[in-house]
Amino acid sequence: MDSITLGGNIELVGFKELEPGELVVVKKVVGNYAKDMGEKNKEFEKLTLTLEKEGENFKVKALLKAGKDFNAEETEDNLFFAMDKSLKKIVNEL
Repeated sequence: MDSITLGGNIELVGFKELEPGELVVVKKVVGNYAKDMGEKNKEFEKLTLTLEKEGENFKVKALLKAGKDFNAEETEDNLFFAMDKSLKKIVNEL
C-alpha cells in the first residue's frame, strides 16, 4: 500500500486514492490530533493511520507509538467520522 509521510512522525497508509480536497482535510485533522497527542504524551514517536475500504464503508486503524502502543479501529460510512472516532479513542487513553 502507498503511504504518505507528514512531518516525519505521521504516516498515512492507503490514503492516496482520496480526492485532493479530502486529503487536505485528512491532513489537517490528523495534524491537529497528533499535536494533541504530543502534548499529552511526551514519548510520542509515531502516529500511523491505515485506511481500508470495505464495500461502502471506510475502516480506519490508528496506531500511536508513545512509550507503548495505543490502537484504535473504527468502521463508518463516512471517512471523517471513522478517523475522528479512532483518533479520539487514542487521545482518551493518553
